[in-house]
Amino acid sequence: MTVFDDLVGQEQAAAVLQRAAAAGAEAIAGGRGTGMTHAWLFTGPPGSGRTEAAQAFAAALLCPDQGCGHCDMCHQVSVGSHPDVETVRPQGLSYSVKQTRELVLRASGAPTLGRWRVMLFEDADRATEAAANALLKAIEEPPPRTVWLLCAPSPDDMVITIRSRCRVVTLRTPSTAAIAHMLVTRDDVPPKMAEFAARATQGHVGRARRLALDGEVRHRRESVLSLPRSLTGVGECVDAAERLVKTSSEDADEATTHLNEAETTELRKIYGEGSTGKGLNRGLVRGGAGAMKDLEDKQKSRATRIKRDSLDQALLDLVAFYRDVLAVQFGAEVELSTEDRRADLAALARSSSPEDTLRRVDAIMLCRERLAANVNPQIAVEAMTVSLWRPRL
Repeated sequence: MTVFDDLVGQEQAAAVLQRAAAAGAEAIAGGRGTGMTHAWLFTGPPGSGRTEAAQAFAAALLCPDQGCGHCDMCHQVSVGSHPDVETVRPQGLSYSVKQTRELVLRASGAPTLGRWRVMLFEDADRATEAAANALLKAIEEPPPRTVWLLCAPSPDDMVITIRSRCRVVTLRTPSTAAIAHMLVTRDDVPPKMAEFAARATQGHVGRARRLALDGEVRHRRESVLSLPRSLTGVGECVDAAERLVKTSSEDADEATTHLNEAETTELRKIYGEGSTGKGLNRGLVRGGAGAMKDLEDKQKSRATRIKRDSLDQALLDLVAFYRDVLAVQFGAEVELSTEDRRADLAALARSSSPEDTLRRVDAIMLCRERLAANVNPQIAVEAMTVSLWRPRL
């Protein structure tokens, strides 16, 4: 079993990466230079495994056997402790030029244990324009043993100057059968639950695991998919919008509370709060207040991003529901991701036209655009729910 065996439904991409890792190792062993592309762009729909593919490639580059999956090198990469692999995860809504310049400086160092110094940049599309320009310079003239692995939903999400200097690895949406098999064999999920989770998440491996293993996640999805049936008047539309926004805020609070507390406690320790002894006091030393303010800003930005992502996922679940309504209206023989809501799908299909369904989908997509433009979430979602209730208004 190799590191690439964990990639669900990505056999073609895995084969490309395996060949590249082997070619690089052979070139170095033969003294013919690096023999490696120094910048790679991993693209694919959400949940396809962009980060997992990049991490597997990093392990293959550093492993003596090109990703055996059981040596110390592979293990260190998988747990995030390998000194030659740095993984960058933007915490806020964007990644600044200051952060990028610091990253480029760290990338200039030589590898300490392996053949390469690997910089794995998740969500590289969140880099600001200035940050992308700073990253471009590092990709154009990288140190001889540094490899950049960038992850983004599609090539078009990266500026063309970066995209043109990267070798693109395109991942596809895994099939329902592939994800269900993964859940059964790796997580001991019952077959029926595995099939439900795989179908409901439309090829998103991470969400499928959470849906199969966490009852609270299933409850939240059920609440979102019951929303169309509850829209019977303006008051109900306002209430439904409030519930959606509130649930997103609660998800963000749940995801960040413990992490924020740990980060704050650690920073206070670094700046000496509570220290005793001659010349020390129990407050933060000089510079501590500024560092604490920077941390609070970062935590606030992260919470905003998580809240936005949670709300966006709820909207995508609604899009899937209305897409299934449209399939029922046309009698299409396709897999329905919301098959478990068959009664609601049939009722809405009978009581509305395909044109109404398309207008509802447009209303949801418009809401997503407004949220991305920083429109007040409550206002944007209220406008959407009213359009879902009366699509012809």
